Amino acid sequence: MAVAILEDIGLNRPIEAVARGLVVLFPEPLNQKAEAVMISNGLPVEGYMSSPLTAEDLKEDPLVLTMEEKQRLKVLEMFPEANSANVHVLTEFVGDELEIIDPYGGTLQMYGLCYETLVASVRKLVNILNEQ
Repeated sequence: MAVAILEDIGLNRPIEAVARGLVVLFPEPLNQKAEAVMISNGLPVEGYMSSPLTAEDLKEDPLVLTMEEKQRLKVLEMFPEANSANVHVLTEFVGDELEIIDPYGGTLQMYGLCYETLVASVRKLVNILNEQ
């Protein structure tokens, strides 16, 4: 959802934004509840397939944003080559206090709340990136 929100809001310069998972055993389409929330908010859902985070993704020292601290720590544990200065919790990076709770396995309402929180944080992210 975060990448779709970022692309919908837009930046004043082109960047490559991708979504990656930490536990992806095989490619899967978008979660049905996430898809429902995205469609109801006018975001595109076509062509999404889950992909795992790989060492290749970290080669050019990208900014890596997670929803929760435990995910940030998992990235650093799984990928020693990751630059810890570039791996952040999204909400911490933009100056918010609370993490975004991963709705996986939760109710449609939990996905909706996740979406609303992501929108607020991604808007702040866009402002930060546009200022750089």
